[in-house]
Amino acid sequence: MRVLMFGWEFPPYISGGLGTACFGLTKGLSHFGTDILFVLPKLDSDEQARHLTLVGANRLRAKVGVSEIRKLQERLSVLEVLSPLRPYLTETEYRSLLERNELVTAEDIFGELANDFSGGYGENLMAEIVRYSLIGAHLGLTEKFDVIHAHDWLTAPAGIEAKRVSGKPLVVHAHALEFDRSGEHVNQRVYDIERAGFEAADRIIAVSHFTKETIVNRYSIDPAKITVVHNAVEKDRRLGQLRVQKPFKEKLVLFLGRITFQKGPDYFVEAAAKVLEKHNDVRFAMAGTGDMFPRMVERMAELRMGDRFHFTGFVRGTDVERIYAMSDLYVMPSVSEPFGITPLEAMVFDVPCIVSKQSGVAEILEDAVKVDFWDVDRLAFEIGDILTDEKRARTLVEHGRETLKKIQWDRAAEKVLDVYRQLTGGRS
Repeated sequence: MRVLMFGWEFPPYISGGLGTACFGLTKGLSHFGTDILFVLPKLDSDEQARHLTLVGANRLRAKVGVSEIRKLQERLSVLEVLSPLRPYLTETEYRSLLERNELVTAEDIFGELANDFSGGYGENLMAEIVRYSLIGAHLGLTEKFDVIHAHDWLTAPAGIEAKRVSGKPLVVHAHALEFDRSGEHVNQRVYDIERAGFEAADRIIAVSHFTKETIVNRYSIDPAKITVVHNAVEKDRRLGQLRVQKPFKEKLVLFLGRITFQKGPDYFVEAAAKVLEKHNDVRFAMAGTGDMFPRMVERMAELRMGDRFHFTGFVRGTDVERIYAMSDLYVMPSVSEPFGITPLEAMVFDVPCIVSKQSGVAEILEDAVKVDFWDVDRLAFEIGDILTDEKRARTLVEHGRETLKKIQWDRAAEKVLDVYRQLTGGRS
């Protein structure tokens, strides 16, 4: 079985949980002999993962024939609703386009095949997605594979184009949805891309039943088309069993994730203030970055928690492990979380967890403490109770260890491989 897989992140080119999930899933698939060509928008070095082949779209310049791509012009009509962004626009030209509400078309980008991808999530993201889809079409024509697998909306157009030119089945993997990121105020263009991907897919993989229900209800997709495959977690700990020494004596409560609406950082800050009203032997840490970061700093200052609340910024690699190992409690108060892998990562380090009921991971954490994201009083009570009741904390740690025994990437990979086999007539 050979898979052409499109992703926007992969270690070490990673911004969050999407890259972590892609790594774990592909590693699990490789254990079953699956050959994976994993395409990233940008690859700056020759570094390779041992279990698959990494390809950077930015490195395919010499292999993309302009005449070949031009033949795909008629196939690219689906992309004409994506965005007013075009590569290399001046600010004046861009403002003019916005005022006229013009949209990008295939013709606009046929002269822009330099493929100078940033691979990030910046202001030219929509333009990069369009150009990345051209790479998808090119690979669909030039590579041999049995199935196409696209991760999230960013790569759905590339998956659609690869399917369109190759006739191979397409799997779209929904890790997060626009309704998770933005609530009711969705970005219409992103929603349209998501929906186009779901409609074009031969099968959709959702990371939770929570996500599946949203796809059915919000995108009008047949539930029979959707397979739920829960994420897992890597259990290797580079820091081993070592408990990292904290530079302070107080207990530490951790929030780790993007500081955005979806993750509920404001509820964490408010709960922290309530806990500190009754407990002076606790510190709180918020690790991550995001558009709500300035507001959270301001609110922390308003609540006068400067000596008990710490912002670490974005953390990666062993720093992530170190902060988990220092923590006494992990809190994930997400407003809408398709899955949420960070509580599982915390459990690897024997850290008890509180998770939002509005999360996919709550489906597999039978014994975890679950609260509604908006119930700040309940969240504050649970934080205080777990920190002061050592027996309860130890019990939660033991439950976490038992849960981790059941959650493995190999099991998730088996389910994904079964989807592949159904789409390819049982080919292995």
